[in-house]
Amino acid sequence: MAISRRLLLAMLPAALAGCVGGATTRYSGPTVTKVEVHKGRRKMYLLNGRDILRAYDIQLGFTAAGPKQFEGDGKTPEGRFIIDRRNPNSAFYLSLGINYPRPHEVAFAQSQGRDPGGDIFIHGWGNKRRPRSADWTAGCIAVTNAEMREIYMMVQDGTIIDIVA
Repeated sequence: MAISRRLLLAMLPAALAGCVGGATTRYSGPTVTKVEVHKGRRKMYLLNGRDILRAYDIQLGFTAAGPKQFEGDGKTPEGRFIIDRRNPNSAFYLSLGINYPRPHEVAFAQSQGRDPGGDIFIHGWGNKRRPRSADWTAGCIAVTNAEMREIYMMVQDGTIIDIVA
């Protein structure tokens, strides 16, 4: 019994170390210092300084052109944001939160008598098969589940994300 218990305790840290939404590996490469999203190109890049570590095809909000202003407009925000949270239990597999709306976005929406919306994430596709060519989110940035697993491991909270037209 003592040998089995010691063996189990020795294996536990290794078993738990990489468990993230089904992911079983850890990222040990260069630090991701910035995420860049180019809405018009439907591309997202993970950067270390000026070096591109990874590039992904992305899907955006269902009316992606222009910056997000209001709840339900189907647009993906534009500007400089921060990855500020992570959700390993996302309905869309895994997700990384973006700190939208910022105070000036809230003030603008309120000046128009509207809600700025929120809950903007980089996330996976969830349980549905989706065509690569169609934008479908409510304003988020979507990638395949396999890509999201990699992004989730590579990008840390506090990382800058620039979203440009």
